[in-house]
Amino acid sequence: MMRTVLDKLYLWSGYVAALFLAGIGVAVIAQVVGRFVGITIDSTEIAGFCLAATSFFALAHTFKSGSHVRVNLLVRRFTGTSHKLVEIWCCGASAVIVGYVAWHSILLAIQSWQFNDISPGLLAMPFWIPQAGMAAGLTLLTTALVDETISVARNNEPSYEAATDTALD
Repeated sequence: MMRTVLDKLYLWSGYVAALFLAGIGVAVIAQVVGRFVGITIDSTEIAGFCLAATSFFALAHTFKSGSHVRVNLLVRRFTGTSHKLVEIWCCGASAVIVGYVAWHSILLAIQSWQFNDISPGLLAMPFWIPQAGMAAGLTLLTTALVDETISVARNNEPSYEAATDTALD
């Protein structure tokens, strides 16, 4: 049950990332069309905010699907139990580091909301909105890393290795 919920969560984070990617396309097209009809549309800020949301929401999905670039120069030298322990350490340490960044991203978004920080461009958007996307994406990645740490500790093959046989070394 929990495995299904988590897998759907990671999949939907990929869908959300794709929607924000489409938002970048819409913003750019609006700016180009606006120039043809003599209307100035400054979509730079919104495209940048969509880029941040795309990047962070895609992290958990790409990690679990094996699409992140992994440098295996050291990890591949281990076999058996030592390989498993190194994988657990890598996932666990990454979960702690990303969790720390996620926590501070959440605090940043809350602080921006409390102080009503507004972007300085033509599109006066509250900063907490794109910061919330960053915080949510990092929280999802932390969840995926903890999930993977537990999974590998339970003697399962890492999902990022099972998902692809073409990992870059």
